[in-house]
Amino acid sequence: MSVASITIRPSPAWAQVCLGGLLIAAGDAIFATFVWFSWTVPGLIRLFQTIAVGVLGKASYEGGVAAAVLGAGLHLFMATTFVAVYALVSRRLPELLRRPFVHGPVYGVLLYVVMNFVVMPLSRVDAHPTLAHVDWIVLSILAHMGFGVICAVFARRAWERPR
Repeated sequence: MSVASITIRPSPAWAQVCLGGLLIAAGDAIFATFVWFSWTVPGLIRLFQTIAVGVLGKASYEGGVAAAVLGAGLHLFMATTFVAVYALVSRRLPELLRRPFVHGPVYGVLLYVVMNFVVMPLSRVDAHPTLAHVDWIVLSILAHMGFGVICAVFARRAWERPR
């Protein structure tokens, strides 16, 4: 099937959406581990506790493995939601499916902006965007651009009919 003539099925293949979400969640966890955390068990627990802070507040850090499991679940849910939103919007704007390496990075920047300027300030993270770490911001935007490509590719796979 050529990319220019994608035949869209009546509903997306949700397994592709979930697979894309899993890939983004794993990629983001790896990225955060390299930049902020360590590969040790306490480092990974701390990584996912940090995500759970959005719901539990600072108490997440005393929540042990349970808070980390909550954080991992939230992380996977958000990553899968990114793919699902792209897939559903692309139903109305099929051009998003035809050029994933053009539209995906733009979507990734949008994800970065929404997460950092809307979601985090509205959560219990108590963090506000700052330009204190320009290197971290640049790396994060580049990572999100890559996640946007993954969203676009898996959304396209979700809508394509099997051969």
